Amino acid sequence: MPWKNQGGGPWGSGPKGPWGSGPQSSGPRPPDLEDLLRRGQDRLQQILPGGHFSGLGIIVVVLGALAIWGLSGFFRVQSEELGVVLRFGKHVRTVQPGLNYHLPYPIETVLLPKALRVNTISIGVVVSADSSRRGATTQDVPEESLMLTGDENIVDVDFTVLWRIKPDGVGDFLFNIQNPQGTVKAVAESAMREVIGRSDIQPILTGARTTIEGAVQELMQKTLDSYGAGVLVQQVQLQKVDPPQQVIDAFRDVQAARADLERLQNEAQTYANRVIPDAKGRAAQITQNAEGYKQQAIAEARGQSARFLDVYEEYRKAPDVTRQRIYLETMERVLGPADKLLYDPGAGVGGGGQGVIPYLPLNELTPRRSATPPQQSQLGGTR
Repeated sequence: MPWKNQGGGPWGSGPKGPWGSGPQSSGPRPPDLEDLLRRGQDRLQQILPGGHFSGLGIIVVVLGALAIWGLSGFFRVQSEELGVVLRFGKHVRTVQPGLNYHLPYPIETVLLPKALRVNTISIGVVVSADSSRRGATTQDVPEESLMLTGDENIVDVDFTVLWRIKPDGVGDFLFNIQNPQGTVKAVAESAMREVIGRSDIQPILTGARTTIEGAVQELMQKTLDSYGAGVLVQQVQLQKVDPPQQVIDAFRDVQAARADLERLQNEAQTYANRVIPDAKGRAAQITQNAEGYKQQAIAEARGQSARFLDVYEEYRKAPDVTRQRIYLETMERVLGPADKLLYDPGAGVGGGGQGVIPYLPLNELTPRRSATPPQQSQLGGTR
């Protein structure tokens, strides 16, 4: 029996219910469901030609349903996503961000992984949000960070891996690995342990950070490619590389001593670089001076020998004249710079004089000429 808006139900007229009490408020009553259905059927009958039981009306309804079904294939890919279109569950194509279309369900479906976003994985440390301080707190994970080096020492390594999905490997990422985040983390930890296990502790603590990061990134990429994971490792960053907390003070003392050793070695090398070139320069100067003196002595000796041979040749031609010439030139060279007094013994004994002969000092009255080389004067006097 339908309800009446005026009768208040089958228990009679009036606002009261079957227990003799009606609603306490006089607000608006909810609409009747049967009335709404009846109104909808009337409007549909007015819209459809020939009534809703005719063939043309059924065709219109089917066409409308097909249009809505066809329009359901439009989808939007966000800026950090790539659309992976599946046809009956098989990957057929990958679409870029924007408005795209695929055949409606169940023919084709689409998956929207965050393929263009760079993901970060921290190993050796856990970052947790602190709501009370409105910040983040970090907690070490020794099970992940403690590693054994090649020289049987323990080192505490915290590092971060930046990775993303390969643009051409979205299908491999979705269907070849079940837990991408866990797989990348396990591969990163395994690769880091292998690289650390091949290295000594001293290079790890000092200057081999870049080498280790590159080796780990290369090993991770090789392993993930062998899995067909469709993951691209962009960067590996070492955050903290320290000895274990129990012996860190002793290791720092050792590092300070090594730093002092390197500093002293550098200072010694600097001093050597300054002193050795100076000594080599002075040695080269002495060697060049000696070589110059050698050439000069040889040239002078050869010149004197040639002069002697020339004089000897002239002497062989005219011995008396040459002998007299040599004597005069020698006396001129010896007595030329000295003060001279001419003394005549005969003038002092028989002539009644004092024996001293005055002379005119022509050399003091005229400018002194440059001395003629002995070789030329002797040769000139004999020719």
